[in-house]
Amino acid sequence: MASSGVASSAKAKYLQIADDLAGQIRTGALAPGAAVPSESELMERYKVASGTVRKAIAELRTTQLIETHHGRGSFVRSRPPVQRKSSDRFRRAHRKAGKAAYLAEAEESGGVPSVNVLFVGPTDAPEGIADRLGVAAGEKVLARKRRYFRDGVPTEEATSYLPWEVVKDIPEMFAENPGGGGIYARLEEHGYALAEFTETVRARLANKAEGSALALSPGAPVIHLVRSAMTDSGVVVEVCDTIMAADQFVLDYRFPARD
Repeated sequence: MASSGVASSAKAKYLQIADDLAGQIRTGALAPGAAVPSESELMERYKVASGTVRKAIAELRTTQLIETHHGRGSFVRSRPPVQRKSSDRFRRAHRKAGKAAYLAEAEESGGVPSVNVLFVGPTDAPEGIADRLGVAAGEKVLARKRRYFRDGVPTEEATSYLPWEVVKDIPEMFAENPGGGGIYARLEEHGYALAEFTETVRARLANKAEGSALALSPGAPVIHLVRSAMTDSGVVVEVCDTIMAADQFVLDYRFPARD
């Protein structure tokens, strides 16, 4: 019974500390980007052992209020506002206005969007992607890998895979900037009228490479979204594999109520 009581008391104490620090963050006493007091400072302030402080810090990481960098310490997160990913982002009107989906969304959220093109070129189709594209695993496809930013902060990383037979005669697809409206606008200009998008979404923890790419704390959650773009004739002309910082997005969809 004594051991149970100690464990319960210790848990209550670390949650009290986490709540106190969270309150300081929300009121601005600990401003975005500010260093969280060191472990020794928190031990002295709250009169607790190091293990209790570490649990409190872990709790703040879990709630995405702080991020920890090895060798540097923990800092209050300075992430931009949450961006909504709606089913309206692929409206043809956006493409005709010269806006790719991400840029249209980011502008609506009030942030300043930017994109860094990491790779454009031929690659072997990964097995899961190949299945969606209807090609053999390892068959040559075009890959376009980008990292997206809002207000200078990385929020998602996406790789589009397109069938080689579809894109080989569309030179804009091989350019870092495919032009206004993005790759979907170029596909439609070349006769691939888009009729439907399907998305598979799941949540998981970021791996080391994803955490580094999106400046996430260890163990931070991500949204893994895979989208297929299909034409009027039923041909899948793109599969996009996307990793998003989970705390930066709300997925917002509309569904028809009729058959």
